[in-house]
Amino acid sequence: MKPLLAVLNLLSGLILVRFTVSKFAAWPVSVAAFVEMAKPLGIDPTVFRIATGFVIGYAALSFFANSLILLLKKEGNGKCKLLYTFNSLYAIGAMTGALVSEFFLRSAPKWPLVYIAIGIVVIAATNLLLRDRKTSRGLLGTGSDVALKAQNQA
Repeated sequence: MKPLLAVLNLLSGLILVRFTVSKFAAWPVSVAAFVEMAKPLGIDPTVFRIATGFVIGYAALSFFANSLILLLKKEGNGKCKLLYTFNSLYAIGAMTGALVSEFFLRSAPKWPLVYIAIGIVVIAATNLLLRDRKTSRGLLGTGSDVALKAQNQA
């Protein structure tokens, strides 16, 4: 399961790199989108686009870091576990912001972007759910700590 999750984190990071590049390189489609989304906020679309590029860029780096943590089998290390959790929460926050922007700042949401953002949120949430064996067992209903201790003693 962890190799699959590492690949999904890597793919999420690569997808977000594409969106980061589009913002920093001022691709016409990105510029037009931010002109439309900045109007309701009354802010400069260029500043909004560049700031969003940094937010999405850090989310991409977060997914790459999570992929490395999984591949190097460091998810049990306390500092790595904290970084892994922070990265996953950050990605959920960034993509939730993207979804809010799609639905409330555009005249009509771009559905492919909505689906991509939802997919990335699902991957980040999966990171959180599977980061700790005890937590995932409890959430999946496969046994409590007491039941697990009883099984180990038997």
